[in-house]
Amino acid sequence: MNEQAAAPPPLQGIRVVELGNYIAGPGTAMTLGDLGAEVVKLESMEGDMSRHTGHFGHAMLRAYNRSKKSIALDLRKPRGIEIARRLILRADVVVQNLRPGAAESLGLGADALRAMHPGLVHVSISGFPADAPSRDRPGYDIAAQAESGLMSVTGEARGLPQKVGATIIDAATVQVAAQAVLAALFRRVRTGVGETIRVSLLEVALHLQLPNWSDYLARGVEPTRSGDGQPMNAPAADIFRTRDGMVVVSAYVQSHWVRLCETIGCPELATDARFLTNELRVANRPTMKLAVSERLSRHDTRECVDLLTRNGIVVGVVRSYGDVLAGEDFRSSRMVMDVAPNGDRPGYASFGLPYELCGTPRRRTEAAPAHGAHTEEILRDAGFSDGETAQLLEAGVVKAAVAAGTGA
Repeated sequence: MNEQAAAPPPLQGIRVVELGNYIAGPGTAMTLGDLGAEVVKLESMEGDMSRHTGHFGHAMLRAYNRSKKSIALDLRKPRGIEIARRLILRADVVVQNLRPGAAESLGLGADALRAMHPGLVHVSISGFPADAPSRDRPGYDIAAQAESGLMSVTGEARGLPQKVGATIIDAATVQVAAQAVLAALFRRVRTGVGETIRVSLLEVALHLQLPNWSDYLARGVEPTRSGDGQPMNAPAADIFRTRDGMVVVSAYVQSHWVRLCETIGCPELATDARFLTNELRVANRPTMKLAVSERLSRHDTRECVDLLTRNGIVVGVVRSYGDVLAGEDFRSSRMVMDVAPNGDRPGYASFGLPYELCGTPRRRTEAAPAHGAHTEEILRDAGFSDGETAQLLEAGVVKAAVAAGTGA
């Protein structure tokens, strides 16, 4: 690709103001930044809560706050609210995931801001839908996993419900909210009218389970936990041991099952009365798994992958994070990026967007900023004089960054 002929980032010229903590709000704003927007992170005097929650908090900060400018602002003071409002009214998008009702109580809710700025796209992310009885409850990824039914179908059949091993609801909410913003900005180009967007973790969690919910709504049969196997199909997501590791295999479509049996040298399994249909294989899953495992365990993992792939069978290696990091597919991924240092913030490895815009060069990205690192710069750009900025600093309305530690 000739970068000189490449298109500019799609959101170049778009300004985003974020009032966020942890993942969903900051991640949505960063996604827009990765697409070319300028992002101002409007933090309380204490800062994003991820700055105060240990190693995992610092990981969230690094992961979801690249290439932003940070201003530390006291929203408990009228002058702080005034500054926040001025910044937002100069922006195209505001993203907030403060505690329920906080933005409205500060006069920074969608109705108040869009009355002054009709073209504003205002995004509110909460734990529960705006009209739900639980709307005032704080919302976290784990609560959405529990209350959406996701935990009830995760884990071993006879064990307790389990959470998924990553904050997938928060992460999915980032992509959902960013998609909604892009749609709203596209409509604004055509109409000049902004939008009020509400996203809840609960609804995102439900949406991630559409096949399960679709079947339940149609048949009224509760999905159940089944460990590694997919509850309604077999083999699907079933783990099989190899000579030196583990693989998952998906071959529940009848023609794929027949091909799997032939590939592993057991064509008689395809006509075995216990395995003739997908439903029978689900009912007799332990026996089916023993029969397939007996053959696959004769091969090492690489041989299994080569054999099954060569014959059109879906197979995946069960890898640890260390294995993934060392793998060729990871090393060749263009999603992996080197984040540049930012002031006294060292650079680090991170992930970019999980897709490529082939006509657009990837944007250079910088480390997550220190708390209040750009306070003076942001105020200057917003029209405040050096004298006014000094007065605001002295009055404790804003705060500039000091020498940063790991998570400050």
